[in-house]
Amino acid sequence: MVAFAGWEMPVQYKGLIEEHLTVRSAAGIFDVSHMGEIEVSGSNAHAFVQRIATNDVDRVGDGQCQYTLLCYPDGGVVDDTIVYRFGADRFLFCVNASNADKVYDWFNKNNTEGALIEDQSANYAQIALQGPNAADVLGPLLDVMPAEIKHFHFVMALVAGAEAMVSRTGYTGEDGFEIYLEPRDAVKVWGALIEVGGPYGISPIGLGARDTLRLEMGYPLYGHEISEKLTPIEAGLNKYVRLDKKGFIGKDALKRQAGLGVDKTLIGFKMLDPGIPRENYEIRCNGKKAGWVTSGTMSPSLKTGIGMGYVETGCKGGNIPFDAGIEIVIRNRQAKAKTCRPPFYTIKRGMSPLARPA
Repeated sequence: MVAFAGWEMPVQYKGLIEEHLTVRSAAGIFDVSHMGEIEVSGSNAHAFVQRIATNDVDRVGDGQCQYTLLCYPDGGVVDDTIVYRFGADRFLFCVNASNADKVYDWFNKNNTEGALIEDQSANYAQIALQGPNAADVLGPLLDVMPAEIKHFHFVMALVAGAEAMVSRTGYTGEDGFEIYLEPRDAVKVWGALIEVGGPYGISPIGLGARDTLRLEMGYPLYGHEISEKLTPIEAGLNKYVRLDKKGFIGKDALKRQAGLGVDKTLIGFKMLDPGIPRENYEIRCNGKKAGWVTSGTMSPSLKTGIGMGYVETGCKGGNIPFDAGIEIVIRNRQAKAKTCRPPFYTIKRGMSPLARPA
């Protein structure tokens, strides 16, 4: 257990590698109650959401969710979030735990529309169920058929008799669901999922495996691939920045970057030489410093080192092409690697990867 954003969080239960492979092959259950939930409602809620977020919430209907970013005027990222659309007058943002207070303050500071903004974080527990067997585990406890919940949709339902909001998204690449419910019901529902999931190989999963799972899919993590100083355009998240949408905070800066280009860009890479890449390790091109690693690990699924990092776009006289050779400096040793396009791991069973859709 470790302290994180005011919570005591499990890093691992049985061990990171075993937990990681359980999610890839069977089903894993995560306690992600630390995530923040901020509700925006009222007659002006829609106008506020369109101005505060980079994506276009009109591209989804009621009962759908959408990945979006919240940016500063200079294009830096306040947070990345999933927004749940109940209707034009009600939206729920699921935000990173470490950013919940910051996002709530940012919303209030920029609430020129007069929307009602409420921090509902204390009113929600959240359980994530991920893996190819996730639907089989949830089905007997859910009062609707799991197949009725499409990717990036949500429903209000009963789970083991408890009222809940159930969405079908995820941060692992596998099929999966998020169950938002009252904290008083969380232990009962957790226990029911563990009991029903026994024959399907379910196991509790900690933060360690959650990170390696998202990294195998090339999903960004706030504070690593995106931050107050790293923009969505630099991170290659252009499709979540709707520059054709009416003005939103950060649009001018992001439009300039998209049009003129950026001086650094996010890449993925796989190790060719032995070694595990770690955050802040130096990336070199032809022996010269070109950037730094933002996230790196030994992939439990691929059994090789993988990572993401920023490099200068001028390296080698232009953008580094995919499948190009680079070096990662590991303990003062240059280890060979090659660039590649995430995801690093291809889902072999279950539903298609839940890469955050537009």
